[in-house]
Order: sequence, then structure tokens, then C-alpha cells
Amino acid sequence: MTSLFLAALDQTIVATALPTIVGELGGLDYYAWVVTAYLLSSTVCTPLYGKLSDIYGRRPMFLAAILIFLLGSLLAGLAQGMIQLIAFRGVQGLGAGGMMALTFAVIGDVVSPRQRGRYIGYLAGVWGFASVVGPLIGGFIVDSLSWRWVFLINLPIGAAALAVTSGVLRLPAPARRHRIDVEGAALLMGGVGCLLLAVVWGGVEYPWGSPVILGLAGGGTALTVGFLAWETRVAEPLLPLRLFRNSIFSVSSALGFLIGFALFGGVVFLPLFLQVVTGVSATASGLLILPLTAGMVAGSVGSGRLTTATGRYKVYPVAGSALTAAGMALLSLMTAETPFWISSLQMAVLGLGVGMVMQVSLLAIQNAVDYRDLGVATSSAQFFRSLGGSFGVALFGAIMNARLLAELPVHVPAEALAAVRGEMSALLSSPAAIRALPPPVADGVAASLELAIQAVFFWAVPIAVLGFALSWYLREIPLRDTVGPVALAEGAEEAGVGAPARSAAGGPVPLVEGAE
Repeated sequence: MTSLFLAALDQTIVATALPTIVGELGGLDYYAWVVTAYLLSSTVCTPLYGKLSDIYGRRPMFLAAILIFLLGSLLAGLAQGMIQLIAFRGVQGLGAGGMMALTFAVIGDVVSPRQRGRYIGYLAGVWGFASVVGPLIGGFIVDSLSWRWVFLINLPIGAAALAVTSGVLRLPAPARRHRIDVEGAALLMGGVGCLLLAVVWGGVEYPWGSPVILGLAGGGTALTVGFLAWETRVAEPLLPLRLFRNSIFSVSSALGFLIGFALFGGVVFLPLFLQVVTGVSATASGLLILPLTAGMVAGSVGSGRLTTATGRYKVYPVAGSALTAAGMALLSLMTAETPFWISSLQMAVLGLGVGMVMQVSLLAIQNAVDYRDLGVATSSAQFFRSLGGSFGVALFGAIMNARLLAELPVHVPAEALAAVRGEMSALLSSPAAIRALPPPVADGVAASLELAIQAVFFWAVPIAVLGFALSWYLREIPLRDTVGPVALAEGAEEAGVGAPARSAAGGPVPLVEGAE
């Protein structure tokens, strides 16, 4: 929980401050890049952390992830330009991906699926608390201090997280050694990276039909196909394809991808909308998105505790994905004149829906796979969720930029556009700089950005609707009352199918000898 707080705080503390940070270092046209670099690196390394934790144990990999994250935070706080910031955010992501994935894998090691909903709810509460204080701290830092403290503040918190996990995290050592699938990791990173670059650059840096975009798309597809082919041949695959024969794993992973796509792809632009379109400060924008985080906490904690109490979980992804689609549709109607109490309700609906889907789908996966696959299955679930977020940020960032370029000539006086000679970054340098422009120009930029971000929320709706349709195919099986290999010995043939194992006294079967 301590480490998860650190990773969650970094995501939310940066979100509110990002418009100012990017504005000072190079312009809003790089807005999505800072987020994409973090999500891309955290995404591609997640399955590798799961496999390495199966080889060397959760504890050493967990501590390594924290140290990498702290190094990235220090470097990001010292960045002198956009390229450096993007690169160091990638280093941060390498650590954060392990921290987030291994947190849930550790819970899977020590808590039975039947009781796990409660603990996942606790984790969601920590995530929600970080989400609440993150935007407030980020806004305060930007308004009162240097934006560099948005990253440097991670250092003392990270030191505390490192001390706590070093002192209290005790897990059994792995029973056997494995081989690291280095080739698979390289193919996966190359394939995902090329495809993301194609989406980010397409229509903005290069035309969609240009050789660069077509080459990236073709190369990314070829590398991805090569990764899948390699995983069928290697003895110790990074992502065991046999997991996809389990329908619960397949449906939950796809659902996580779609919800992550809609959530990260849409919500990352909310602070930008509030600061530029409605004209509020960074601190105020952090306050205004509190209903979103409150909804996520309520949805996650509530669904987790109800799952523990009833043993049923399918209803929450179904209802949650429906609320996610409804929340995105409502946000697509938000304008500069929308009263804040209405926009707060819209955000709360979205947060409630996402909170009901995210953690329960992970619980379903952990309950449905063999214990020997717990680490890689958990990290794979995190991988697909982050992959959806990465593609969401990239694609929706491309949509926003394309719509913005189309709307600026309509709403901004021609002489203002001619003065910058096509360099949009000169016109869109930061929220503060936009507010300092002459009123007709500032109003035109705000109106253009309003329509551009509305388009982002609009295109997130069909993604969420697809997730709602998919959630009906999630199979519900009884939640096991055991942890560790005992669950496999006393459970049914298909992990978790059948009556949950219980002791003679009616309680959970104890852990295997030597486990803590």
C-alpha cells in the first residue's frame, strides 16, 4: 500500500501540473508525450516484472522497482528540456510499472481470492487518497513553487516506502528457477513502441499515409506477430499464450484494455480543459476533479467489500462499464458555461464506473489461474490495462491535435495565426500564456481547445460501450478460500471452478508450510 501510494501520487500530481510544465519546456503540442512516455515504459516492463518476480521473488523485484522510480523522479526534477523530461518520465515508468503490478501480485500471495476483494478495496482506497491529494499538491506546487518539486517530492515519500517494504515484506522464496525471456521482451517493446509512435505522429508530425507512419505501423505489426510466434516456441515465455485459453483471463484482460483506453485516454485531458477553457488555476483544477477520484474510491472499495461479502463479482464490471460509457458521454457535453456542480456529477459517474471495473476484473483473473501463474497473470492484467491507456493517450492526443489545428483558423483571428507562421507551440505555450494573449486570440484558442477536448470524450464513448458489451461474456466462478499451492491441490480442475476449499472448522485452509 505504501508503494502503491507512491506510484499513484506521481500520476495524479503530474496531471494537474502538466499544462504548465509542458508549456514552460516546449508547448502544448507535446502534452501527450509526457504521459505517453510514462505509460509506454510502465506498460512494456510490466510482464517482465511478473516473470522476474516468479524467478527471483517478489521482494527483491519490488525493492528494485522503487529504486528505479526514485531515480527517474530525481532526473525528471532536474530535466532541462522536453526531450530530457520525456526520457526521464520513461525511467519513472520503468519503476512504476513494477510497483503497481507487484503490489497486486503480493496481495495474491498472502490473501485468498474469497477475502481478496476486501484488500483490493483497501488498495483502491490508498489509490483514491493519493488521487485526492495528488492534484491538490500538484496545483499548489505549480502556483506557489517550482514545478520541479512535483517530481522531487517523490524522494522523501519513496524513502519511506523503501524503508517500510524492506522491513516488513517477507515472502517465501521461489520454489524453482526460470529462464528470462529476453528475446520476447525485446520483441514486445519494439512492437508496442512502433505502433504507439505511429499513432502519436500520425496526422500531426507526418501524414497518415506517409512512409514514416506506414513503416512504423508495418514494423510494429511485424514485431508483434514475431513476439506471438516466439512465445509459442520458448520454454519460459514472457506472456504464456496458454493463459488465453482461460476465458476469464481473456475477457478480463480485454475489458481492462478497453476501460484503460477510455479512462486514461480521456481523463488525462480534464486538467487541460479546466485550466484553459474554464480559466481556473492549477490548484482549482485539482479541486474540481475530486469528484472523479471520489467516485473511483467509492466504486472500488464498495465493489470490493460487496464481492467479499457475497462471493459474486460479475455484476460490477457490467454495471461499471455502463456507467463509464455514460460518464464519458456526459463529459463530451461539458462546455465553458457548464456549472461546476453539473460537471462534478459527470465526473463522479465516470469515476464510479471505472472503480467498479478495474479491481474486480483483476480479482477474477487471480481467482481463475493456477498459483504458479499468479505473478505473470497479474502483471499481464496490468499490462493490458496500461497498454489500453498508452494507446488511449496517444490516439486521443492525436485526435485533440488534429481537431485543434482544424478549429484554430475558425476561431482565432487570421493575423494572430500569421504572426506565429504556423508554429502552434508559439500560440499554445501554456495556460498562463494563453490567458495573457489579447482577448480575441485567447478566447479563440479556448474555444478551439474546448471543441478539441469534447471530441476526445466523444470518441471515448464507443470504446466504453464495447467494454460494456464484452463484460457480459465474463464468466463467474466461485471465489477460492485458499492461497498458495494448497488452492490447486484442493480446488477443482480449472482453477477456481467448483466449491471453494474450506477447513473442517469452516474457515479458510491455512497457507502451505513455510509461507508467511
